Amino acid sequence: MNKVSKLVSTCAVLTLLSGAAYAAELGAVDEPIKLAINEWTGQQITTRIAGQMLQAAGYKVEYVTAGYQNMWQAVSEGQIDAALEVWGSNVTEQYKQLNKEGKVEDLGELGLDAREGFAYPAHVAEMCPGLPKWEALKDCASVFATAETLPEGRLVDYPGEWGTPGADRIKALGLPFKAIPAGSEGALAAEFKASVERKTPLVAVFWQPHWAIAAYDLKFVELPEGKQQCFDDPAYGPNKDATGDCDFIPTRVFKAAWPGLKDKWPAAYEILQGLKLSTEEQQPLMGAVDVDGKSAEEVTKTWIEANSAVWKPVVEAATK
Repeated sequence: MNKVSKLVSTCAVLTLLSGAAYAAELGAVDEPIKLAINEWTGQQITTRIAGQMLQAAGYKVEYVTAGYQNMWQAVSEGQIDAALEVWGSNVTEQYKQLNKEGKVEDLGELGLDAREGFAYPAHVAEMCPGLPKWEALKDCASVFATAETLPEGRLVDYPGEWGTPGADRIKALGLPFKAIPAGSEGALAAEFKASVERKTPLVAVFWQPHWAIAAYDLKFVELPEGKQQCFDDPAYGPNKDATGDCDFIPTRVFKAAWPGLKDKWPAAYEILQGLKLSTEEQQPLMGAVDVDGKSAEEVTKTWIEANSAVWKPVVEAATK
């Protein structure tokens, strides 16, 4: 994994677009814009880049640690002003209802080419013949069994505060596995690291963009195609008595905000609307934090300092 000093010198950097034809008013510059900080590194990278752009525009910024699943009431009430990396695949029903009621605003796509699913290090295919086909897990569940899960196989699920997508899928698909929630994003990455170093079996719910995809040569299990029909109609998937017996629906990653943001801080609203970040750009920055040991604040500060030609025109278009 390259060091952050090498990363920021590359030409492949964050692309930020502004749709504003005319500069907007700054608004309440004496009050901080509160940005949600959630539980995973990529989100923190995205949020701190946005925050430093807002600061360059003349705003005060406050980073508010918030649980991803339970922050939406706070966003609707303006206690948190924006959340800059929202994954449509596991956004809550509360968000959907508040958005429908106009109490939380969708600011548009972030730009990540995202994927979620059951992942395993490449060497595991030798232990479970038939991978990446999902049916192979039925026949080799015992390979993944631990003292905690015997006689079932062990599937490492997302941390509990992110929902239970692994547990839901193994139940719907009738797989003889038990889902064990990971303690955190870092704990998930540590599972893959240990598996690769010790050549032990592992399957876990994971996602891209993430530096661990390349670092540990991760592959995705080919689950039945994820479509909305799978979650609405039991007849769609292989289990005719259940919904959700399929892969994740290709997820949309977007930004969301308190609706009052556009009136209170008009220029900030335009800046955040235009924020774009690709998978190829985000993954190495995540690695600089999780592998090289840098802080998200340090990594993004270095990026901002090295790439003023990228982000400064966006800020100037919104403010001058």
